[in-house]
Amino acid sequence: MTFALLLFFGCFLAGSAPAQAPVTNTEPQPEDRKQEQRDDDVQTFKVSVDVVNVFFNVKDKRGGLVPSLPRDDFELYEDGQKQTIKYFSTESNQPLTLGLLIDSSASQQRVLGMEQEVGSQFLAEVLGPKDMAFVIGFDVNVDLLQDYTNSRRELKEALYRAKINNGGGFGGAGVPGIGGGPVPTSRPRGTLLYDAVYLAADEKLGREVGRKAMIILTDGVDQGSQETLKQAIEAAQRADAICYVLLISDRGFYGHGGFTYSGDREMKDLSEQTGGRVIEVGNKYEKLKEAFDQIQAELRSQYSIGYTPTNTKRDGTFRKVEIRSKQGHKVQARRGYYALQQ
Repeated sequence: MTFALLLFFGCFLAGSAPAQAPVTNTEPQPEDRKQEQRDDDVQTFKVSVDVVNVFFNVKDKRGGLVPSLPRDDFELYEDGQKQTIKYFSTESNQPLTLGLLIDSSASQQRVLGMEQEVGSQFLAEVLGPKDMAFVIGFDVNVDLLQDYTNSRRELKEALYRAKINNGGGFGGAGVPGIGGGPVPTSRPRGTLLYDAVYLAADEKLGREVGRKAMIILTDGVDQGSQETLKQAIEAAQRADAICYVLLISDRGFYGHGGFTYSGDREMKDLSEQTGGRVIEVGNKYEKLKEAFDQIQAELRSQYSIGYTPTNTKRDGTFRKVEIRSKQGHKVQARRGYYALQQ
């Protein structure tokens, strides 16, 4: 990752860190010491017990959500070995941490306004009192437009701060008058899609616990990222973040100056590996609204399974996880996780 990007995120995180509580010289009383000991015991338990938690959806053959199934309807496997389900919940009221990533590269010129309008409506509807969200814009740069907040107003303003940025014009070696319009004359300088996913996972969602999701509004085409697709997927998996991709493309943009549209396969890989999915939108307002409605429904009907792996090695390897429905329903979940490193 470039120094500039890391410096930007590092400074933002440092600047937004909460202040330390004032230190007092009050000597703890006996009861306070007992409470401290209980807190230490709880902390020791959290550190010494490795619990893998997986959030997932269940769908029937027609793609409809299947809620309220009991624990006994599921079997859980890690690397082919059956695991004991220790924790199970059908609650969807757990706090949600959400990242919205919006593509503001030149190819989004005629669809960005639609994304901003529908995206802000979605955030206003999906966020509960305990939920938090942030907004990242990406083009030739990756910009944190809004850090964690529950404010619908601040999130909406952040979305509308995203502006089309092609890095100062298309091609022409920087010669004035060549390129720079909505129709390209050569390849743009960059669309740092994979870098944006990596930073959202590694610098933001990876620091949080509980339900986490990333919604990416893009045509799926990456140009110029320092991180690869594989590295972006790995970062999302390590952060336990579900990735939804709303594939928004102005096909009229392609076919000019040698441009081709080719982001579908990569985005399908990203979403399926992390337990999300790709939803084709094109440039249609109603399709985008429907896509957000589907994501909202899925986030509100998640199951949660927790287990302690029989493989206790802390070797940092990837472990494949499979959840099976005894009734033959389709389970939409992340493909696995990375074990802790010793």
